[in-house]
Amino acid sequence: MKTNLIIQGAELATQDLKQLAKLSSAARIEAINQQAFRLVDADPASKEAVAAHCKDAQLDYGFMPQSRKLTDFGLVVMDMDSTLITIECIDEIADMMGLKPQVAAITASAMRGEIDFQASLRKRVGLLDGLPENALERVYQERLRLSPGAETFLTTLKSASIKTLLVSGGFTFFTSRLKNRLHLDYTASNQLEIVDGKLTGKVLGDIVDADAKAAWLIKTRDQLGLSPEQVIAIGDGANDLKMMAEAGVSIAYRAKAVVQEKAGYALNFVGLDGVLPLLG
Repeated sequence: MKTNLIIQGAELATQDLKQLAKLSSAARIEAINQQAFRLVDADPASKEAVAAHCKDAQLDYGFMPQSRKLTDFGLVVMDMDSTLITIECIDEIADMMGLKPQVAAITASAMRGEIDFQASLRKRVGLLDGLPENALERVYQERLRLSPGAETFLTTLKSASIKTLLVSGGFTFFTSRLKNRLHLDYTASNQLEIVDGKLTGKVLGDIVDADAKAAWLIKTRDQLGLSPEQVIAIGDGANDLKMMAEAGVSIAYRAKAVVQEKAGYALNFVGLDGVLPLLG
């Protein structure tokens, strides 16, 4: 199977491209856009050398089949916090109570896979007991930002009739607003209990953890009549690994080390629109 090597970065030096072409025995270099280049007929056996050079040069790379094209896919499943958006919503909510350092430490540990996600979420949400509901709106309006390239990425998917599922261990307050704002097709997330305008420190119903994320991917994939090879999954934390394992293409976006090790591709230096060159 013939492969191309995709090289992406905020700044792409000609000397780096030439060296990578040499390392990968590529036939030629083609520009995709200002931040992405295609090295045609690259040898995937050169991956170790390419990875080392790209790490030093702060570049993203990915070997992909030459036959792959965007229309091969029918569904993109993505995480929300630190993937579609730049923040961890629960950490920012906790900041409203002066508890961000404590909550952020638990969040980071959970994302590295060091502690159970369900237990960690219940513990973090429990610390929010008594917080006014309007703090959620403040986080959405004042702190929530889309990841770079997110809108370009989603617009391109929509134009190719590819469905989108946002599946999050975060909260429906945010996923529902992003669904409407970005015209996403499906969302799944956790519901915070709110009584008399205040958070109770509890989550309603079953928690969307790693198993639930994978189950939502499979359910949506089957409803659309797609094969695993037609699905792309994007995430950053350990609780994304099971859903990523169910997709034909898995992408670690600004992810924890455990996720980068197991994903098919890793993007650390470009935005979410950097997914597109990897899809043909």
